[in-house]
Amino acid sequence: MRRLTLRQFRIFEAVARNLSFSRAAAELHLSQPAVSMQVRGIETILGMPLTEQVGRRIHLTDAGREVLHASQAITARLDDLQHNLAQLKSVDSGSLRLAVTSTVNAVATGILVRFRGRYPGVAVHLGVSNRAEVLELLASNRIDLAIMGQVPEGLELSATRFMDNPLVVIAPPDHPLARKRRVTLEQVAAEPFLVREAGSGTRGAMERFFAARGLEIRSSMEMSSNEAIRQAVQAGLGLGILSLQTLELELALKRLAVLKVEGFPIMRHWYVVHRADKRLSPVAQAFKEFVLALPRVPRSTRAR
Repeated sequence: MRRLTLRQFRIFEAVARNLSFSRAAAELHLSQPAVSMQVRGIETILGMPLTEQVGRRIHLTDAGREVLHASQAITARLDDLQHNLAQLKSVDSGSLRLAVTSTVNAVATGILVRFRGRYPGVAVHLGVSNRAEVLELLASNRIDLAIMGQVPEGLELSATRFMDNPLVVIAPPDHPLARKRRVTLEQVAAEPFLVREAGSGTRGAMERFFAARGLEIRSSMEMSSNEAIRQAVQAGLGLGILSLQTLELELALKRLAVLKVEGFPIMRHWYVVHRADKRLSPVAQAFKEFVLALPRVPRSTRAR
């Protein structure tokens, strides 16, 4: 029986991931007929179809899903091998593939500045995405590490907490509640809120906090970034709940105010995350150790 080649595995993985021969061909810089021929070659060797077309869409057969799983495992191992061998010479000359969620971007940028100060020769490739996209990057082994705030259970990930992340209620400085020395949860819940999209870790923490106290917040607008929420709160469109550590500039310039709400801040955490089965390169290991050595934000952090 003929053996499948690594090239065939890589080509089929691209087809299966894109569910498109043309998109896979563009990604691999090959012609579509060449990609189709390679997939047909795999099917000939295995003696069963790997894809089926329903209407205009391509779907994987059961055999196709098995081959995809094997392809991902093989190519991930090879990528790890090539990447780690390239980094063995020196931490100073390596590269780091890092992804962060948009919530932690401002803090991660400060961490990277300090890390590059210690290792100026390291090339950093930083991606800022939403939580779902960061998890996909981890699952497909396209990054070394991620920094995020909510790590789902059930996935084979290694997640280590390294910093507290207090969430606070923000308002325009001239908001009536900003002048109060104590704000009740009932007062806050009566106000319109600007919230992140469904699935956001910040939104989930906010909704769980109020639900546990028998309250429901009134959402006036849903936004896809923390920056959009900051600007909308400044414009007086509603209140918001964001990480205190991302508000330094706005608070210093008195563009926003942190409300003194009972029970706040909501204390969450940031984690450095990687695949549990991934052997970290020297650079990735150095970055992880650097992050874990950072001073933690005290649990008694309160807005002033």
